[in-house]
Amino acid sequence: MGIFPRNKPGETTTMYTPLANHLSARLGRKVVLATARDFDSFSRAVEERRYDIVFYNQFHYIQSSKSYTVIAHNEEFGRSVVAGALFVRKDSGITEVSQLRGRTIIFGGGRDAMLAYIAPIFLLMQAGLGEKDFKSEFAVTPPNAAVALSLKLADAAGGGEILLSLPVVKKTINTDELRMLASTEPLLFLPWAVKRSMPAKLQERIRTVIVNLDSSDADQAILASARTTGIRKAQDKDYEPHRRMINAVFGKGVSPK
Repeated sequence: MGIFPRNKPGETTTMYTPLANHLSARLGRKVVLATARDFDSFSRAVEERRYDIVFYNQFHYIQSSKSYTVIAHNEEFGRSVVAGALFVRKDSGITEVSQLRGRTIIFGGGRDAMLAYIAPIFLLMQAGLGEKDFKSEFAVTPPNAAVALSLKLADAAGGGEILLSLPVVKKTINTDELRMLASTEPLLFLPWAVKRSMPAKLQERIRTVIVNLDSSDADQAILASARTTGIRKAQDKDYEPHRRMINAVFGKGVSPK
């Protein structure tokens, strides 16, 4: 079971070991938790199909969907969907996305971040702005992008629509000084997938185990450890909106550089 490295390896191990153990017990076979030191290592492992079960971001799934099929999605902050968005300072005078021409935009993640880069870029494209029409900067995380915007280090920031409501953001800056400029359609949260070559009965058993983690205190402890409020059923067509945006931003079959 591979988990994408949005946290440090040791933290990832702590977070997902309870789920791996639960799957082992329910499936009657050992589920080995695998971590990666960085996104390049993780991406190589996905490309080489080293994982039987994998949890990753929406972009990773779209790129690997010939080898993997989605079975479920995370629910986070009690929500199954979240839009990608662009944010500005209220005192900026910016009221339209087209006004970001020639401005500096900071994105809360790398070029493979669905909500923090791909979706905001899609919004800019919809307003007629190409990559050369604005200056791109990158923060390590979406909260860091919000902080940079608050400090006037950028004219706009990209992130999920829930960015300003995140506790870490609200504790760090005065979010009343910022506002959402534009947002995409709601997008399903992070996917869980399995190898397409896996027997269909085993795929369904895995799905059944992880989407039924609501019924007991022990189940809730597993979810809490993984910092999710639930895992729900999903199928490939649920990620078609993501696929359309990714293809529009990078071109069909093209990876970000």
